[in-house]
Amino acid sequence: MLTDILQAIHGWLTSVEGETITAFTILLTLSTTVHIIIRVWVIRLLHKLDENTASEWYAEIIKAKLPQRALMMVPLIFLYLGIDFVPGLNEAFEGFVTRLTASLMILVAARVIDALLSSVHAIYRMMPKADQRPIKSYIQLGKLIVYIFALIFIIASLSDQSPWYFLSGIGAIMAILLLVFRDTLLSLVASVQLTNNDLIRIGDWIEMPNFGADGDVVDISLNTVRVQNFDKTFTVIPTHKFLDHSFRNWRGMSEAGGRRIMRSLHIDLSSIRFLNYKEIQQLRKTHLLGSYIEGKMEEIMAYNEKHLGDNPSVLTNARWLTNLGTFRAYVIEYLKRHPRSKKDLLMLVRQLEPTGHGLPLQIYVFTNTTAWAEYEAIQADIFDHLLSILPEFGLRVYQQPTGEDFKMLSRRG
Repeated sequence: MLTDILQAIHGWLTSVEGETITAFTILLTLSTTVHIIIRVWVIRLLHKLDENTASEWYAEIIKAKLPQRALMMVPLIFLYLGIDFVPGLNEAFEGFVTRLTASLMILVAARVIDALLSSVHAIYRMMPKADQRPIKSYIQLGKLIVYIFALIFIIASLSDQSPWYFLSGIGAIMAILLLVFRDTLLSLVASVQLTNNDLIRIGDWIEMPNFGADGDVVDISLNTVRVQNFDKTFTVIPTHKFLDHSFRNWRGMSEAGGRRIMRSLHIDLSSIRFLNYKEIQQLRKTHLLGSYIEGKMEEIMAYNEKHLGDNPSVLTNARWLTNLGTFRAYVIEYLKRHPRSKKDLLMLVRQLEPTGHGLPLQIYVFTNTTAWAEYEAIQADIFDHLLSILPEFGLRVYQQPTGEDFKMLSRRG
């Protein structure tokens, strides 16, 4: 094909007359002049309009270079149509110029559609709920299809063949295409499922331990999902891996407006006992426990009066307040009145199964903020208080023997 083109050019140069060269030179000069006018004046005018216009849509269109690329079609059209008016032009050379110009027009058209899709995506992202339904993967797929067809049409134009001639041969190389674009096709399917099922959005906090990801989603594209971890590093995960591996999305926590605290105090089993009367009277003065102790003591006294009978001294026949039960009531009241607890979500203090490390008393409550630093401060504030107040109930936190414990034993010995 290249030999034929060179022979056509050589034949035209040796056979053309002065009128033909002059007309063709004028045509090229006019096309170049139109191109320069567009580059220097028209595009500069578009940018000035952008500076004086408050429209965000227009700014995004200019940023994507949609009108700039579309205007580049004008000198090509001028050349494509004007070649017919050059007198005495060699037919082979005219066909070559026409095909070359048509190929450039196809390339410019593909770039215009590329800019149009970029503009649509940028304008879509201005919408309030754009992060809930990202379309970047669809935009990228559309661009890929546009450039594939543009390549086919350019090759067809340069070789002076019908595009269907090349399209009919795609079936023969489909296996190769599937192999080359395997990850892209898998990511396309995954992207559709992630979007339609609303599994992840831009701005979601996700955890994916298999890839070391723990942070906010900052970008969802056709092939990858980019996560900015809390240490400011980035993890890039192939989109289709979200269908192969489990991940945790913390969006529900953010939408609820509260973050869960679920931590246990390990109570020393040997410190759990009944409260004596003096301790009950002392705890009765506590604002958080006053109503609880009043009601509980009335219930206990009524029960004991009814069931003790002739054996008032038998403890197993009676009911009485325990230090652990009273402490649980105190914790519940403390959490209800804490200014940073979320009152409309579940609040619970429960005992777990005793272990060799004591009795776990689990605190289950939600804070009224999801900000990490504030959450940690609230959690620390709650447990600072609870650990400090434990001795007032005669309770101890379980702790394995330390060097200081052995020192105390040796001193006693």
